[in-house]
Amino acid sequence: MTRRNLFAGIFSLLFVGLPAQAQTVVRVGAFPNITHPQAMVGKGSGWFEKALESKARIEWKGFNAGPSAIEALFAGAIDMTYIGPNPAISGYVRSNGEALRIVAGATSGGAALVVRNDSGIQKPEDFHGKKVASPQMGNTQDVALRAWLKSHGMKSADKGGDVQVIPLANPDQLTLFIKKELDAAWAPEPWATRLIKEGNGRLFLDERALWPNGQFITAHLIVRTQFLKEHPELVKDWIRAHVELTDWINGHIPEAKKLLNQQIAKETGKALPDAVLDEAFGRLQVTYDPLRSSLMNAAKSAFDAGFLGREMPDLSSLYDLSLLNQVLSEKGKKAIQ
Repeated sequence: MTRRNLFAGIFSLLFVGLPAQAQTVVRVGAFPNITHPQAMVGKGSGWFEKALESKARIEWKGFNAGPSAIEALFAGAIDMTYIGPNPAISGYVRSNGEALRIVAGATSGGAALVVRNDSGIQKPEDFHGKKVASPQMGNTQDVALRAWLKSHGMKSADKGGDVQVIPLANPDQLTLFIKKELDAAWAPEPWATRLIKEGNGRLFLDERALWPNGQFITAHLIVRTQFLKEHPELVKDWIRAHVELTDWINGHIPEAKKLLNQQIAKETGKALPDAVLDEAFGRLQVTYDPLRSSLMNAAKSAFDAGFLGREMPDLSSLYDLSLLNQVLSEKGKKAIQ
C-alpha cells in the first residue's frame, strides 16, 4: 500500500459513521388572513420552499392573533413571522428592544370604519353615545379608532368620553351588526367588507384616506434578533423570495387571489366569497416597503392612548432593512430608507 493510499484509508476510517450536518430549520409564523398574502400564497405554492430547498427546511406555524405569535417568538418557538404593527411594537418594547427586528413590509391598507345603515350615523359628530367595536384592546385598529375619535373631539367611555369602544372579535362584530346591537366597527379586511355585505353596513371611512399617499402599514415581516445574527444569509434568501413573490402577486392579481383564497380555505375550512375577496383585496396594497413613517405615527397614537407606558419608547433599532436593501440593490430597485 502506498503512503497516499494509507493516509486515504485512515482518513476515511476516521469519518465513517459521523452524521451529516443537520439542515437548518426555519420556523415561520403566519395568519390565514388576506393581509398576509405573501405568506398564504407562498405556503400554497411552495414558493419559499423552492427558494430555500438546498439550504434550509421550513416549518410553518399558524396563528390567529399577533400577541400569540409574539409569545412564540419570545419562547424561541418561531424564527420569523408575518405580523401587524402594534404587536411588533409591543414585543419590541417588552423586550427592551432585544427580541425582534422588522426586515420587510408585507401589506398596506385594508382597514375601514363601517357603520350600520340604520345606526343614524351620517357624520363624525353622530358617534356621540354610540357603540363602536374594535378587534382587541390596544390592537392596530383599536388605536386607529381612538386616534380618530380624538381628532374629532371625542373620547371613549373609559377615558371619560361618551363613545363606547368595545373590544370584540371580528366574527362577534358581524353577529352584533346583524342583531342591531352595535352601531359601528373599525375592522380589518375581509371583515370590513363582510360587515358591509352581510351585516347591513356602510363604508364610513376607508383608513387609507387618513394617510399620505393612502399608505399605512398593515403587516410586515419580523425576525427574531438572535436568528438574524446567526443566519443572515438565510434571512436574506427569504427576503429575496419575499420581494420576488410580492412582485409576482402584483403582476398576477387574479391568480394570486385564487391561491390566497385556496390557502385560507385550507386553513380555516371556508373560502371567502368572490365578491368579498375582490372588494377586500381592492383596499389593500401588497408591498415589501415597511412604510416606517406610518408605524412611527401609529406608535405615537398608541402612546397617546396609554398603551405604551409613561414615556414614548425609543424605537430607533426596531428596523433592520440592510438585507432588504441589499436585495433591492441586486435587483436594480430603489433602496428603502
